[in-house]
Amino acid sequence: MNFAGKVVLITGASSGIGAAAAVKFAKLGAILALNGRNVENLQKVAEQCTAVSKCTPHLAVGDISKETDTKKVWEETFCTYKKLDVLVNNAGIIETGTIENTSLEQYDRVMNINLRAMYHLTMLAVPELIKSKGNIVNVSSVNGIRSFPGVLAYNISKMGVDQFTRCVALELAAKGVRANCVNPGVTVTNLHKRGGMNAEAYSKFLEHSKTTHALGRPGKADEVADAITFLASDLASFTTGVSLAVDGGRHAMCPR
Repeated sequence: MNFAGKVVLITGASSGIGAAAAVKFAKLGAILALNGRNVENLQKVAEQCTAVSKCTPHLAVGDISKETDTKKVWEETFCTYKKLDVLVNNAGIIETGTIENTSLEQYDRVMNINLRAMYHLTMLAVPELIKSKGNIVNVSSVNGIRSFPGVLAYNISKMGVDQFTRCVALELAAKGVRANCVNPGVTVTNLHKRGGMNAEAYSKFLEHSKTTHALGRPGKADEVADAITFLASDLASFTTGVSLAVDGGRHAMCPR
């Protein structure tokens, strides 16, 4: 778990799992490029990283749902560091809706951010990852493994992340590049509030999560960050194409 001298690019690093992963990588000696849309929050995360390491992260501000921004984020990162060792595709959103009421606009928005942007950035970064024999960690969800009603577009996007991860793992294995993903259960972040939940609904949602997760609670961003850094480290040198559930056992449950 030593990332000294290794360059790590993390998308969606301004809050939640991305922010927790940034601080964790910083503690382990990584040289960081942090992407996000909220500049103020991104700067706060960068300050936390600097406080636990000797390196000040490069802030690659941009909305990766836009192709021009994704290219800019990649070009800035490469121009700054001239290499890449680890790509963490974390940026994502959630929106509620079923087949009866999820508009095409909603569907496109979720798919563009959760899957298409990941595809695009990975495609841009792969040549450098091959040179460094680096690796990719994608942030998926338990929704990529199991089906849940009410978040149709999100489910489809996360299932796509898992398939994307496995395909890339097989395609790049012979070139020394690993690709894995983590599949969090309900994790205490701002994701659901940004997706439209008010404070009261979110509080009830977290309380209900005590019954939908075998370990009896929702997860913490730090716990997912631990799994991300493990998969990115040499401790996982023989691990590729894996969907690692970090979900308190939710993927194994079958409520009656």
